[in-house]
Parts: sequence; C-alpha cells; structure tokens
Amino acid sequence: MPLVPPIEESPEEVREALRPLRNDLSVAVHSCGNAFAVGAIIRVAHSFLVREIIIVGDAPYYPKASMGMEKYETVVTVAGDEDFYEHVAGRPVWAIEKDAARRSLYAGRGFPKGVVFVFGSERAGLSGTFLERADEVVGIPMYGVNHSFPVAVAAGMVLGEWGRRRYAADTVDGRAEPQTGERTTSGRRGIGPICGT
Repeated sequence: MPLVPPIEESPEEVREALRPLRNDLSVAVHSCGNAFAVGAIIRVAHSFLVREIIIVGDAPYYPKASMGMEKYETVVTVAGDEDFYEHVAGRPVWAIEKDAARRSLYAGRGFPKGVVFVFGSERAGLSGTFLERADEVVGIPMYGVNHSFPVAVAAGMVLGEWGRRRYAADTVDGRAEPQTGERTTSGRRGIGPICGT
C-alpha cells in the first residue's frame, strides 16, 4: 500500500477546513487509566469527524497512539463529573456500559442529535452515580466468556454503528438520497449509494 503524502497545511488550517464537515456528536473518555487507549480513541473519533473529544480526569494520554490525529481535533480536558456535565449541558449523554445497560447498541432507530458517547475504564467502567445521570446507558452485546471489549474497540464499534445509521442506504444525513445525476441541495450531483452534501 502506498504511503499517503504528508499534509502541508498547518494543523490550524486543517482543523478549519474540517470544521464544516464535523458531525454533531462527541466522544468522552472517563478516567480511562490507559493512555494508549485514549490516543487510539482520538484516532478513531477523528475518522468520524466528531465535534470534540472530552477527557474526564487528569490522566495523560499517549498522543503517538492517535497517529498524529490529535493535532486536528478539539480535545477538551475536564476535571470530573460536574465539570463534564456543565461542559455538555443540553446535549444527550449516552454512557457505554454493558453491566448497567438499559438498551443494546443495536436497538432503536438512531441516535439523538448532539449525542455525547461516554466510555469508561476497561477495568472499572463508569460509576453508578455517573450512570444515573446519563440520559441512556447502552451495552454492546457480547457472546463469549470475555467480560468486556477493549475501550478503543468499543469506541470504534459505537462510532461505526452511529455512522451506519447516519449514512443508511437511501439516505444522506436523514434525507432521501438523490438518484445518480440528480442535484443535491449543495448543487453536487448524486454519485451512487452514498453521496456527500
């Protein structure tokens, strides 16, 4: 596989170019305790152009694990639960926690606009107090004897499901998809099963 040529623009220029393409969802990592996993989550979140990545707690993360993507992202650090809830006020908070799940990741029709997906530590998960305040608690079904997915893998699964639903067949951002050659609201022509607007 050929290497991708390096980006010549500054991180600020890249962030500004990506700003109108950002999706209205955020990812939060709560007291993860795994600096490499947090870096990997930043990399995954970048692939879905999330609004921001929120780190709850003061544990450092390993920027190299993000493969350089942290410089193109808005990474916000907040001290604890109160600061987190103040920061995301008005946005739906969906905690990802298997043992206290109220619904499956795969149940329901979609995710609310502005959703903040919160991932906890692989060892301890999210606290009961945090889960009580969350608008929804979502579990990822598991079928083996293992108790949990690695947190970076779980983030990829959740964001992948968000993307699958957002870009479901025959829709573009929740609207009926234009037929090939038909103009979209942005003036672009439809190019197949999924086209950007």
